[in-house]
Amino acid sequence: MHFDSLHPALQHHIVNSLGWRDLRPFQDAVIPHALAGEHLIVLAPTAGGKTEAAFFPVLSRMLDEDWRGLSVLYLCPIKALLNNLDTRLQRYCSLLGRRSALWHGDVTPGARRKILRDPPDVLLTTPESLELMLVSSGVDSRQLFSGLQAVIIDEIHAFAGDDRGCHLLAVLERASRMAGREIQRIGLSATVGNPEMLIDWLAGGCQRPRRVLLPPPGATPSADVKLDYVGSLDNAAVVISRLHRGEKRLVFLDSRAKAEQLAASLRLHGVTTFVTHSSLSHEQRRQAEEAFASRNDCVIVATSVLELGIDVGDLDRVIQIDSPATVASFLQRMGRTGRRAGGVRNCLFLATRKEGLLHATAVIDLWQAGFVEPIRPPAEPWHVLAQQLMALVLQEGGIGRSAWFDWIRRVTSFAGLDPAAIESMVQWMLTTEILWDEAGI
Repeated sequence: MHFDSLHPALQHHIVNSLGWRDLRPFQDAVIPHALAGEHLIVLAPTAGGKTEAAFFPVLSRMLDEDWRGLSVLYLCPIKALLNNLDTRLQRYCSLLGRRSALWHGDVTPGARRKILRDPPDVLLTTPESLELMLVSSGVDSRQLFSGLQAVIIDEIHAFAGDDRGCHLLAVLERASRMAGREIQRIGLSATVGNPEMLIDWLAGGCQRPRRVLLPPPGATPSADVKLDYVGSLDNAAVVISRLHRGEKRLVFLDSRAKAEQLAASLRLHGVTTFVTHSSLSHEQRRQAEEAFASRNDCVIVATSVLELGIDVGDLDRVIQIDSPATVASFLQRMGRTGRRAGGVRNCLFLATRKEGLLHATAVIDLWQAGFVEPIRPPAEPWHVLAQQLMALVLQEGGIGRSAWFDWIRRVTSFAGLDPAAIESMVQWMLTTEILWDEAGI
């Protein structure tokens, strides 16, 4: 047991304030590596306690090493997930006399000014909001991030496969420049097919040891998966209205229009139905999700916006119309269920088209074979590199060529790019007066 390695105050509050008799075995296994400052990828099933597995050892380091000021960043791919985590992380921090705060596009200017006047120990934000802080003339970013020691990236798979992942790594390297030290990086995920590649991608040019921590054998809970062909959305509404009455059901579809269509059909069948997707305003989505979370015997119809761990209360059932695009997405969605003690993960596929039936069958077969898609970061993200050059120049007020190329080599997404091609890109940006050359860039 590594629990005893945590700071005594944290041990006390885990047992006495949170009422936990102990940590899960995989959470305990993370402790020595996180306390050592290693760069980590922590994998566990959805709702498996990954947040605490990473956050508790980092809090312990904060106490043991007496970190002061803003020392930890907690990054998420979407604001809704940050909002969902805010209260939980605030409680963990407050038990130890520390503070956390939230910063994203919906946070009021007054709340932001308060953070800048008196920085919290932990800041929950997105990579995009972090970049705005780095370049903003209203933020003394060098002072704000001078004490930065660790960053936790939740749902890291949602970043790594596209341009946002390239942007994330670049912004983390820029934050490290502000701190003047190598920052511990911990990525959390439930669904990654190639975790060894992912840890090398995340740690990049960092010097500390890096490690993947997998859940122990048997840690993945059992699952009840069924597939039926219903032929249309209207027929799907009939099935949903008659099955699992008295339970809370989350229905996933692949488009906003279909979500609205199915929700309307369910209401005609007398089912209390809420709907949420990215076209709704933040307030409309919040109201729908909170109303669903507070009720039983109801349905919420959603696109992928509810795939990433957002809390909508204890779910009884997940229903998938046709099929998600990937096994990883299926695992995320099914992982929304079975979170109660003794609960079983479940997913009912209702195919409305023959193509949907074939796709769902393939996804289920691949899942049963233990397959999850590997994440493949973009190979040559030139547009991200150009944007980051401009942002870095703005952040630093100018940067020398040698420092610029040294920074590129530390960012995994850029390290493999041809130096001559990079030089050509920089020269083009100078020629077009996007940048100016004054004894550097």
